[in-house]
Amino acid sequence: MRELLLEVLGWLGYLERPTVLLQLGVAIGLMVLRLFAARRNWLPRLRTQRYTPLALVVLAASCLLLALLGLPYGLSGQLGVLWLGWYGLNQLQPLLQRCLGAKTAQQLDSRLLRPGYLLLAALLLITTVDSISDLAVAPLGSVLGVPIDAGRLFNAALITYLVLVGSGPPAAGVAWLVQRALATSDGSRKALELMLRYAVVGLGLVAVGVHLGLNTTALIAVAGGLSVGLGFGIKEVFSNFISGLWLLFEGSVRPGEVLMVDGDPCEVRKLGLRATLLWRDRDNAELLIPNQTFFTEAATTYTASDRMRRSQVSIGAAYHHNPAEVIALLEATALLVPRVLPSPAPKGLLLSYGDSAINYALRFWIANPMDNVTICSEVNQAIWRAFRAHNIEIPFPQQVEYSMVWPPEQHKPNFERH
Repeated sequence: MRELLLEVLGWLGYLERPTVLLQLGVAIGLMVLRLFAARRNWLPRLRTQRYTPLALVVLAASCLLLALLGLPYGLSGQLGVLWLGWYGLNQLQPLLQRCLGAKTAQQLDSRLLRPGYLLLAALLLITTVDSISDLAVAPLGSVLGVPIDAGRLFNAALITYLVLVGSGPPAAGVAWLVQRALATSDGSRKALELMLRYAVVGLGLVAVGVHLGLNTTALIAVAGGLSVGLGFGIKEVFSNFISGLWLLFEGSVRPGEVLMVDGDPCEVRKLGLRATLLWRDRDNAELLIPNQTFFTEAATTYTASDRMRRSQVSIGAAYHHNPAEVIALLEATALLVPRVLPSPAPKGLLLSYGDSAINYALRFWIANPMDNVTICSEVNQAIWRAFRAHNIEIPFPQQVEYSMVWPPEQHKPNFERH
């Protein structure tokens, strides 16, 4: 580690040169000026995305001026080329979104393209001030008795990152091929994809350990310690992980499934390693439910075989209305609501005789369980309009008061009022 720090401190001698400071000042000044110009809109007729090409033209002119004056300009030119490449990544983003979709393009850009470009830019700049081969052999210490230098550590970190980030698309492709060949479900495909990805990550970490020269006996000892840790410290995480894989294979909880959680319909958005992400429509909330919860508690689903759901609204009508006419009107009214399915047909029921009204229920079917609350509201409004058009009364609760005398034995019912 000491040798590496001395190499890095040696870069300061290069940066103290007046010509280097001049080139850095020009490049950094143009970058800062571009940011201020874009934020304050100093040039209203010029679009924001055109500030970068203008700054690059000014930087190229500065390099040309330094060349005419006989001064070094290599560093400023290199910074300009790197800046131009970063600008090219910004222009590539719309093309990636059209080809791969917004989410996939954003992940590819943020996880692979931009980190890789920054790493390449750092290596190029280091090459300008120092030798990569000299830095690679700088010792950093030892791990499990094996000496580690900067080059091995860099390669190990790079391989680990590429395995973690790049294992997803190949695993998804193999899982898709297996699904096409064996006609498995989407849940099984996602479970196979996860298992393949974790297998690749595990093999990649083992390869990193071998590349570093670690002793296989030491690796086995570390794995044994991790197994003990799984048994005591992170057993809940491991249990949720296994539960998630089992749920994917079983297919009982899949992305797009609608589950009832605390009386609210929630849509499954993502089945993760530790928890399942659900979306609740009424308040646009996202819920994280541990995977093992679905093994220890009962869950109600409306999309196990299909997405149809039977819903119900309750209504009361006065006693002087014919129940058969009320039921027929309820069923006809439900068919007029656009999002109520005509088949199976709505069904009106007489539930009970209440104190002030006859209690009815209207049962109907809907296509999407997440729309249940809004469709019930539409049905209730349609019933209100239909009852008003046909002069069907929805009575208020009624009570009859009688005057009492004391003692109660002297009280006589007031029959003449009735």
